[in-house]
Amino acid sequence: MKEAVGLGGLYHAYGAWLRVAIIRRYGSQDADDLSQDVWLKVVPYESRREIKHPRAFLLRVASNLIADRLSCRARTARWQEQQSALQPALEWAGQSDELLAKQVITSLPQPLRDVFVLSRFGGLTNSQIAEQLGIRPKTVEWRMTKALAHCAAQFRR
Repeated sequence: MKEAVGLGGLYHAYGAWLRVAIIRRYGSQDADDLSQDVWLKVVPYESRREIKHPRAFLLRVASNLIADRLSCRARTARWQEQQSALQPALEWAGQSDELLAKQVITSLPQPLRDVFVLSRFGGLTNSQIAEQLGIRPKTVEWRMTKALAHCAAQFRR
């Protein structure tokens, strides 16, 4: 390094100047954070080569960091806009899926629907369903298998 030796010397010689330059160019809101990030980015360059124009180099690092931050903010804003635009479509799709599911369940023949609803929405076991409906557990299994096949066929359409 031409005027200052090592990172400590560079910081001592240009630290205050860099902070003032950042405030002048980019405002005081994030000046401390940006200044700190500049010094973190400078660390690898310290040992590799001599920095011939430290002020220009430090300002270039700050400028690159600002460009990265603005780009990141723009990407985040675009993503948020896309999500906001998609929200009504997602809500409609969810409502549409719910309506389709209700239509499929109501299209089941009554004996299959009873078993399906008690199992999936009532949380009952096959034995409990058989007892409640007065049928055998094997009949519950058969009806449930038929109900699931019917639902799967309707959703594939």
